[in-house]
Amino acid sequence: MNNLIAIIPAAGIGKRLEQGINKAFVQIAGVPILVHCLKMLEGTSMIKKVVIAVAPGEVEDARRMLGKFQKEYFPSMLFTVVAGGNERQDSVANALAVISENEGYIAVHDAARPFAGKEVFLRVMETAEKYSAAVAAVPVKDTIKMVGEAGEILVTPDRGLLHAVQTPQIFEIGLLKKAYTYLREHPAKVTDDASVVELLGKKVVIAMGRYENIKITTPEDLVFAEFFLAGKEDIMKTDNLNMPQFRTGIGFDVHKLEQSRRLVLCGIEVPYEKGLLGHSDADVSLHALMDALLGGAALGDIGRYFPDTDEHFKGADSAELTKQVAGMLQAEGWHINNIDITIIAEQPKLAGYIAAMRNSVAQMLKISTDCVSIKATTTEKLGFTGRGEGIAATAVASLMK
Repeated sequence: MNNLIAIIPAAGIGKRLEQGINKAFVQIAGVPILVHCLKMLEGTSMIKKVVIAVAPGEVEDARRMLGKFQKEYFPSMLFTVVAGGNERQDSVANALAVISENEGYIAVHDAARPFAGKEVFLRVMETAEKYSAAVAAVPVKDTIKMVGEAGEILVTPDRGLLHAVQTPQIFEIGLLKKAYTYLREHPAKVTDDASVVELLGKKVVIAMGRYENIKITTPEDLVFAEFFLAGKEDIMKTDNLNMPQFRTGIGFDVHKLEQSRRLVLCGIEVPYEKGLLGHSDADVSLHALMDALLGGAALGDIGRYFPDTDEHFKGADSAELTKQVAGMLQAEGWHINNIDITIIAEQPKLAGYIAAMRNSVAQMLKISTDCVSIKATTTEKLGFTGRGEGIAATAVASLMK
């Protein structure tokens, strides 16, 4: 079977996972969940190509990350990365838009289900070939109650009729495209692709999934995934122990204050009679931060990537450079735990700008504001900062993978 195309919607932040990043990039045993998923898909020997939909700002980061892992984990896989949308259905629609084929089948599969396996794909594919639309599902084990607003039980459905739906969900390409065209013309909120096809009044048939085919959604699911892989791949042997890595990086930078320059700190313009002199916008705090991030990941320093001899970076926005550095770390599998920046300046007073600076840096790094500390201090009028000749900044970054 080589007429099966896979779509992986992977644009969600996964708030319930409590990692602060796209959950597809969260690591299990040192490898991003998305990579585990692609490895599993290649292992089915059924997939012609894969279209992955990530958040619009993560497309290049995802391409770099997948390029790094491809040779070892999915060397034969043809994949394309596209920008997803606000909702899962938007991401699938965007992926469908780049698929030119109208014959064959499409498997929509959650990035956060890396344990589906070949047998599940075979069962769902066989059912889809017979009925045009099929989904993986397992019978529910627990008694299910429908509950009212006050917490009262309204009804107890017959457990024998209930199944928990999983992915893959496999459809004839033409049928799924027709269903998404209908959805665009008749907007509705759906939670899976079977629901989109059902809007056409088409029958969708279940095939047996597997209980291990969990969707990694909560921190507890990550623990299960680690243990599952430990049993499957024996990663917990003493001579092959894959423990989390923790790193700390430190950065320091200084820039001179001069007239007729904007003063930009942590991406926020601060009104002042002077600004910092430099090849770029001279955001001394972000320069220190970038060095801390790069240092923690042992990737060198900002001069290696953004040299002041390169005219391309003349007047560059340091916030954009910081986003690039964050992408480099993500491609290497590093997660930013927290950062701590200290700005050393006699003037201007910065207390009123700290909140905006924290929000600014958190958005650049795609982490929670609670993980960003920014402080301002003086040198009690001592030294070049005390004399108002310049501003210095230090930064500490904590990383994990």
